[in-house]
Amino acid sequence: MAPKFGTSGLRGLVVELTAELVSDYTRAFLAACPTGGAVHVGWDLRPSSPDIAAVVMQTIAAEGVAVMNCGALPTPALALDAMAAGHAAVMITGSHIPADRNGLKFYVPSGEISKADEEGINANLGRAASGAIPAPIVEAPAALPAYVERYKDGFGTSALAGLKIGVYQHSSVARGAMVEVVEGLGAEAVILAPSDVFIPVDTEALDAETRAMLSGWCSEHGLDAVISTDGDADRPMVADATGRIVPGDVLGALSAKTLGAKVICTPVSSNTLVQEMGFDKVVSTKIGSPFVIAAMEAELAADPAAAVVGYEANGGFLLGFAASGPAGKLAPLMTRDCLLPILTPLAAAVAEGKTLADLVAALPPRFTAADRIAGIETDVSKAFIARLTEDASARAGFFADMGSEEAVDLTDGLRLRFESGDVVHLRPSGNAPEFRCYAEAATSGRAEELVTGYLGKLGRELA
Repeated sequence: MAPKFGTSGLRGLVVELTAELVSDYTRAFLAACPTGGAVHVGWDLRPSSPDIAAVVMQTIAAEGVAVMNCGALPTPALALDAMAAGHAAVMITGSHIPADRNGLKFYVPSGEISKADEEGINANLGRAASGAIPAPIVEAPAALPAYVERYKDGFGTSALAGLKIGVYQHSSVARGAMVEVVEGLGAEAVILAPSDVFIPVDTEALDAETRAMLSGWCSEHGLDAVISTDGDADRPMVADATGRIVPGDVLGALSAKTLGAKVICTPVSSNTLVQEMGFDKVVSTKIGSPFVIAAMEAELAADPAAAVVGYEANGGFLLGFAASGPAGKLAPLMTRDCLLPILTPLAAAVAEGKTLADLVAALPPRFTAADRIAGIETDVSKAFIARLTEDASARAGFFADMGSEEAVDLTDGLRLRFESGDVVHLRPSGNAPEFRCYAEAATSGRAEELVTGYLGKLGRELA
């Protein structure tokens, strides 16, 4: 399948991300979108990323636009650096997907590109090189330290005092930054499993082996938590002292409450417990940060002073207002971030003299689970969902053991709520050949049971 835009940028097989194709998309981006006079470029740690980054930087410079070479760093660190300078950015990353795939994330000076920007980029493909006078490629090593200092300044040196935190480093581009930040905030960091081989950690759908590994580390080292991220560090992973994962949409809700948010923008797949937490407004969107950002921008257009945040079920957190951390202000950052939803709940637990598990246990009792089947092409997934959507009898047959439907939500894929209160949500991945299943129920065991059962049924139906 040829590279294309999904919910999180351009994605495709590395063998299809040729120098010609990468240059074509880069020139189209420059033609369609504002740059502010320069483009900041960064990349993750998958083997193909440095070479793709070199093509991107050479193409931008050849078009007469200055390049800031930020090196290997987290996506939110690159975005923070570029937005602070009023410049555009390109991140070379495939996020959580395997190393045989990669991609490009494009940023305009105000933040992530919109769906309209994507259309503009696609409309400008095929442009010839401009023949402009080449611009310089400038080394810009300060972007990562500035990102780290953002959290040291906002949280202070004692925010995590007394905690012993495992840092599952694997091949995350934030593996060093995570250690530096938690130690800077007063915690003891225990480095776990750094890898020179790229590991595609999907923070929204951790496998049983990884979950067991987290539990073992907590027991072996006496940890209060384990933290990690996906490959490009725009999605967090947090486990409590038992190794039990705190889902991303729970981290988001906890962070929003602690930071004083009033308006929440989050995809329809997120845990509905947020609707019972006393926020002024909760806006449900399609899945993907562009849709969350669009909803946040609409709220800010209506009220520029709105204390609005966004988050996704994968944990990526977007801050739309100047929030107060324990030690200082945290400026808005309208792109998915991993560190804020990691640090905020942990710091809140320390401040309240509780464990992370205590904070989670005090939330409304709704539980989610999610997983996916890899290798299912998007067209196949879409056709299956269309059949269930259009044919009530086919839908009733597939969900025969769920009882009566209470509500059908077609915001993004097919999301069904049953009279029991159980929720099953089926959706093709927007950036990989995967079929995803989300579930929500009154207990974690029931949510896991629903995901396992319906992924099994999907596998049999689509095999």
